[in-house]
Amino acid sequence: MSTMQIGLTMFAAMLVLMAVRVPIAMAMFVPGAMGYIALAGGDPLLAHLKGAVYGRVSVYDLSVIPLFMLMGAFAVQGGLSKALFDFANSLLGRFRGGMAMAGVLACAAFGSISGSTVATTATIAQVAYPEMRRIGFSGRLATAALATGGTMGVLLPPSVTLMVYAILTEQNITKMFLAAYVPALLAAAGYLAAIAVTVRLRPQEAPAAQAASAGEVLAAGLKVWPIMIIFIVVFGGIYGGIFTATEGAAIGNVLTFLITVVRGEMTGQRLLSCMRTTAQTSGMIFLIFIGADMINAALALSQLPAQLAAVVSHLQISPVVVMAGIMVFYVLLGCVMDEMSMILLTVPTLFPVIMGMDFFGLDPSDKAMWFGILILTVCEIGMIFPPVGLNVYIMNGLARDVPMVETYKGVVPFLITDGMRLSLLIAFPPISLWLVHQLTG
Repeated sequence: MSTMQIGLTMFAAMLVLMAVRVPIAMAMFVPGAMGYIALAGGDPLLAHLKGAVYGRVSVYDLSVIPLFMLMGAFAVQGGLSKALFDFANSLLGRFRGGMAMAGVLACAAFGSISGSTVATTATIAQVAYPEMRRIGFSGRLATAALATGGTMGVLLPPSVTLMVYAILTEQNITKMFLAAYVPALLAAAGYLAAIAVTVRLRPQEAPAAQAASAGEVLAAGLKVWPIMIIFIVVFGGIYGGIFTATEGAAIGNVLTFLITVVRGEMTGQRLLSCMRTTAQTSGMIFLIFIGADMINAALALSQLPAQLAAVVSHLQISPVVVMAGIMVFYVLLGCVMDEMSMILLTVPTLFPVIMGMDFFGLDPSDKAMWFGILILTVCEIGMIFPPVGLNVYIMNGLARDVPMVETYKGVVPFLITDGMRLSLLIAFPPISLWLVHQLTG
């Protein structure tokens, strides 16, 4: 069997193991280890593992992941999600479908603190969904809007997936954060437009508008001051060059913890729950790192990435068409994999291919940031794309009165806006890079 055949066999075995619900880390590690043995032998595998595992998990930059995740856990326990939703609803309740729009914006704001798509979706949905159903929203629109809004945690800083991409490709995390903001704003605008069009075409999906008084808006606004403080201090300090992303995460943890204590929301049991959740999720991510490193090392031995790069470089087609094809591949891959696994498995292989091509004359740094934003955008789409869509499953667990097929029908308008946004980001890289250039030169 040739080295390329071994590489393809490893990849196929990994997909089969994932399909039969083997944990993602093991589904990548086992085929990788077997392929490594087939290509180099058992002793070289042991020699590789001796240093590779420690070398991966001991990287200082990785500490930013559990730190931001712990900050998100504190925010979940501190009752900040309800304050965000109430404030957004007081502003948008005057429009038909306004509460669904408020749910999307609350997801965006909470995602900018928690950095976790799953935590954002589950937390905001527990607050917003019962209220939306109580006043007359259809199950289809309510679940679809909240499932879609939660995907913004993939793109908005401090997105864990965004940080992992920056670490894998050795990009500046602060610049990656900046590159994500304009695409994230486009996503929010597209989702609000999708809701507005839906309720105009199908008025029965949402109740009549209920405008809040100026006093109610002010009262709701006063309750979100802790979130504004956290955001300004943490991200203002990072973008201002006062401290690094890791230091900012640590400061954010202290601020969020103190705010939850002052609000009387933090107890000993909740503190232990935050620590446990962060440790479990971080451990899962690091195990996926190890599994991905194993299969990527074996794929490198098989020369599959190099041969793929050579094939692509000799194709007589536009680089933009190649990029569009890669994005379609990611959408299909998202049907069977979560976004973290997709990033860890594919970026080491595809990143060199992209960096070897010319896209609109972009320099290597800009090209790397642009590619990262495109991948994260497709990961967003994968979170709600049939037949899997992790966020749809999360909503189905919280809204058992709504059949999953109804939620899938409801996300179609949002997927249309996602497709339009992805096309714009591919055709016009400055959309992703403008803010980076403005603030960092």
